[in-house]
Amino acid sequence: MRRLEYKWLVGITFVLALIMQILDVTILNVALATLGREFQAEPAQLQWVLTGYMISLAVFIPSSGWIADRFGSKKTFQAAVIIFTLASMLCGMAMSMEMLVGSRILQGVGGGMLVPVGQAMMFRAFPAHERAKAGAVLAIPITVAPMLGPLLGGVLVEYASWRWIFFINLPVGALALLFTILFLEEESTRDPGRFDVPGFVLAGAGLATLLVGLDQGSQIGWTSPAVWLSLAASVLLIGGLVWRELTATSPMLDLRLLANRLFGTGNLLLLCMTGAMFGVLFLIPLYLQTLRGVSPMFTGLTLMPQAIAMLATTQVVSRAYGRIGPKRLVIAGFVVQLFIGGLLQLQNLSTPLWVLALMLATQGVAMGLLMTPVQTATFAAISGPAMGMASSMFNVTRQVATALGTAVVATVLTVLMQHGESTVDPTVPAMVADAQMSAFHGAFLVSVVFAVLGIVLALRVRDADAAATLDRPKAAARQGEPEPSEP
Repeated sequence: MRRLEYKWLVGITFVLALIMQILDVTILNVALATLGREFQAEPAQLQWVLTGYMISLAVFIPSSGWIADRFGSKKTFQAAVIIFTLASMLCGMAMSMEMLVGSRILQGVGGGMLVPVGQAMMFRAFPAHERAKAGAVLAIPITVAPMLGPLLGGVLVEYASWRWIFFINLPVGALALLFTILFLEEESTRDPGRFDVPGFVLAGAGLATLLVGLDQGSQIGWTSPAVWLSLAASVLLIGGLVWRELTATSPMLDLRLLANRLFGTGNLLLLCMTGAMFGVLFLIPLYLQTLRGVSPMFTGLTLMPQAIAMLATTQVVSRAYGRIGPKRLVIAGFVVQLFIGGLLQLQNLSTPLWVLALMLATQGVAMGLLMTPVQTATFAAISGPAMGMASSMFNVTRQVATALGTAVVATVLTVLMQHGESTVDPTVPAMVADAQMSAFHGAFLVSVVFAVLGIVLALRVRDADAAATLDRPKAAARQGEPEPSEP
């Protein structure tokens, strides 16, 4: 099989699996209220449908690189698809809340290996100078699935059954598995050494307690002893993980990869990009449905221009990346995000929805400018054998950034909402509404903070370090920049 054909087969296979995983998350959010009524579950019980999956992800994402190196990327990816698809079937067949939560935990096992292993396989299949094209391929499920998820979830719950929000994964998973069996090749990887049991425990427990602490802090408040205990435990566990992985002969996570200037900076840029994006994605539906009285379906339609603009921009950027280089594209993306954060301060309760949709479309342009350059440049100096471990670390950063961005904006919104409502007459609806709008304005400023941090970090990026991914690898050198550093 020619290499040209194979790389696209890997891309299609990974896109199918990624669509399945992202759709599952976005569809489920729409159905939570229905699940609560179906199983007569209290909110605390219902929360475990999300938390159990999140903890399972946290345990298996860090170890996915070692597992793929030990058993082979193809076998690991196959196993991940099978586990996720089987768990989806069990979720749809659940007859009790306990069975549903247990099946969701099993889903997290598959999901925790699915994305980092698939991403590593895809980046190995594409030569370094074509990885921007791989980034454009990845943009399809990342933008389309969140756009379709809420709409599809609403239709399935209303006109079919909540069970179909899980059963819909079965044909997609079967197709991804078929592609994996028929077309993917097993890859030769480096010897990962013995399984790092202490690293596995510390990484899984540390990431899980951090994610749970961030999630619970934004929901029940940061003064809760349970939240502080969770965050304190995560600090101790992650500190122990860093010490263990830097001293272990065969670490599960090679933290020394972060010493590479571009890989380390790229992970921080991912933190800023994801934090800004998911913070706004969390706020907009809440704003539209609570303050503007917009239906879930029209909320999805208002968000749709953002996904379309992001998808279109990534396709253009993937072609321009090789000529322009990552630095200017990343700075441009964060500047546009900064601009949108400012524009969101101007909206009010009478702003036409088409104006808000236009703002969100512009944010989609910002995300499109950022996604491919950040992802491509981050892995520019990573060699094939180290790709699995690097991908695991990159996806750990993505999970933390998603939780952090949501937690920060939720906390800022809650604090400002409480403060604003306490200073106005609660019997005057207009005053209460204005106070709530001001709270959303303050929460939208979080994206501005992330954008400013992103611009500062982008100044550390050197195009010469990403020379292997450019169409003109000597261009940066002609500008007087030093040669790329090795990981």
